[in-house]
Amino acid sequence: MNYYVIYDGNCNLCVTLVQLLESLDQGKLFRYSPMQDEQTLAQFGITPQDCEQGMMLIDANAPAKRWQGSNAAEEIGKLLPLGSVFVDAYRALPGAKWAGDRFYEQIRDNRYTIFGKRDSIYQSSFCIDGSCQTN
Repeated sequence: MNYYVIYDGNCNLCVTLVQLLESLDQGKLFRYSPMQDEQTLAQFGITPQDCEQGMMLIDANAPAKRWQGSNAAEEIGKLLPLGSVFVDAYRALPGAKWAGDRFYEQIRDNRYTIFGKRDSIYQSSFCIDGSCQTN
């Protein structure tokens, strides 16, 4: 485990993507916490206002090293097997990074309208402190 993913545990899209990442990684590289877990957020000095800017990726070995929003998604992609090839190709396309950032912002700001909101907060079985139970 080297990275912490902070995601919106109420967002259907976010949870689906976390579940996909869980199945790919099996807890080897990533641990997860929903943005609704205020105790974990406080541990990293993250406020609810910080979470409004989107998902976060935190380097577990150097917690001050963080990525947020589309940058977090890209960094997660780079950490997956062969992911760096795709992320580097995407970033090399003129205007793709700018368009990707705007697309992320639109999805982030309208995620409940587009994808719906869960009735309960999703807790990963690969949580940061190891005490979570899957919903």
